[in-house]
Amino acid sequence: MADWEIRSASMADLEPLAELRAVVMRADLERLGRYDEQRVRQRLRDRFAPAHTWVIEAAGAFAGCVALRPAADAHWLEHFYLAPHLQGSGIGGAVLRELLERCDRDGTPVRLQVLQGSPARRLYERHGFTVETEDPVDVFMLREPASAAP
Repeated sequence: MADWEIRSASMADLEPLAELRAVVMRADLERLGRYDEQRVRQRLRDRFAPAHTWVIEAAGAFAGCVALRPAADAHWLEHFYLAPHLQGSGIGGAVLRELLERCDRDGTPVRLQVLQGSPARRLYERHGFTVETEDPVDVFMLREPASAAP
């Protein structure tokens, strides 16, 4: 696994993150018949909140992003994208573990939404997420804090 770190995002990160989203999500969205060249980028632009977003850097270079947005009953894990050449390297799991440990310390559940058939679902399941609901396009998952798990 390459050396990695996360840093707070800024507005200057918006376009590289929107482009990464388009690259990472393209295959899954095409498989579901939902890929749109403009919409895939605009969705990140519309929901980008630098205060709740981190940029992932590996070996000092831009590698991805992740957001953890507070909500009434949980935090939402969103915009978790890692450059394709780094997927499977262990960085995504390490980043996820770090964020979940923060939520565990606070006793905060974490929710997320993943596309049907996405390989990312296996990562989330390995880290304790379970399916709450699903539809033909999305799977909604929840992870209770480790301290509250039976």
